[in-house]
Amino acid sequence: MQLYLCLHFVSLGKIRELNWVSENAPEEFKPPFSDLYEILLTIVSAQEASYKPHRANKVLFLGNMKKLLSTGTSRWNNRQIALWDQNDLSVPLLEEDLDGSSGLLFPFYDSDTNMLYIVGKGDGNIRYYEISPEKPYLNYLTEYRSHLPQKGIGMMPKRGLEVSACEIFRFYKLIPTKNLIEPVSMIVPRRSESYQEDIYPLTTGGQPAMTAQEWLHGLNKGPLLVSLRPGSGPVNSSVQLLNSEPIVNSPDLTQYQGQGESMVLEMQNSEIKDSRNKPTMEESLPKNEHMHLSNGFDIFECPPPKTENELLCMFYRQQEEIRRLRELVNLRDIRIKQLELELRNIFMN
Repeated sequence: MQLYLCLHFVSLGKIRELNWVSENAPEEFKPPFSDLYEILLTIVSAQEASYKPHRANKVLFLGNMKKLLSTGTSRWNNRQIALWDQNDLSVPLLEEDLDGSSGLLFPFYDSDTNMLYIVGKGDGNIRYYEISPEKPYLNYLTEYRSHLPQKGIGMMPKRGLEVSACEIFRFYKLIPTKNLIEPVSMIVPRRSESYQEDIYPLTTGGQPAMTAQEWLHGLNKGPLLVSLRPGSGPVNSSVQLLNSEPIVNSPDLTQYQGQGESMVLEMQNSEIKDSRNKPTMEESLPKNEHMHLSNGFDIFECPPPKTENELLCMFYRQQEEIRRLRELVNLRDIRIKQLELELRNIFMN
C-alpha cells in the first residue's frame, strides 16, 4: 500500500537512475523502487516547506557517495541542480543555479571517475562537474559547446568505449535540425599506447548479479564487474554496496578548469575483489636445495600469489613492466644507431 501511495504522488519521469541495493529498507522485503519514491516524496515535502524551494524534475543516486542529485527549477524559475545527503533529506547540501532557460536538465553520473554531466534539452552545451564527498561537493570543470541544440541525448555504456584513445564517456545527441544523431566523446589527453588503469577501473558488466527469484526473496547484491582492458575476459566480481564507503581521496580537477573539451583525470586505484576462476595446478618442488635458486634468486623470497586478486594484479604489473622494457630497448637501439653514425662520421673526417 505504501508503494502505491508513492506512485500516486511521484511520476516515473523523475527517475534517472536507481540504487543498486535497497540500503534504507526497514522491512525484511522491500523493492528498491519504493526507497526511491519515498526519497522523492521527502525531497518534494522539503521543497514545499523550505524558504527557497527546489522543484525537482530528475533525481539520480550517487551510490558510492551516499548522496542524491536532483535537477529542476528554483523559486525564480531558474534551472537549478541540488545535492542531497542520502540519510538527511531535510535540507540540500548544495544548490546551484545554472541559467534561466526552460529546457529540462538531464544528469549523467559516472561512478568510476566521479564525473557529473549536465545536459539541457534544447541546449548545445554539456557541462562537466566533479563530485567529491567533502565541501564544496561540486566542482565545475568546463563544458562542451556546440551551436546545434539537442532534443534528446543518450549514452554509450562503459564497455563500448574506445580505451585505446582514452575515451571516458560518449554521448549521442539527437539533433532534429539536421535529422542526425551526433556522437560526442569525452577524451582524456594522455598517451594512448598503454592501458590507463586509473581511469578505467573495474566497471559494471552486462550480466545480472542474481536471478529474479533471489531478488524476490530479498537478497541484495552489487553488479558484476568487468575489466575494460583489451583482451581480458569478464571478472565475476560482485561488489557488496551495503557497507561501501564514499571515496575520500578524490582527485582535485579544478586546476584544469576552462581548458576546452579536454580534461585530465588523476585517480587512485580502488581495491576490488576479484573472483575470476583459475585452473588448479598441483606442483611438487624437488627436494634438491640447489633447485631453490632461479637465475641467482631465491624463489621463496618472492612467494607466488595466494589469491585470485593478487594473481591478477601481478599479471597486470608484469605486463606493464614488459611494455616499459620494450620501450627502453627501442630507445637503446636508437641510441646505438646514433653512436654508430657519429663514429662513421668521425672516421670519414
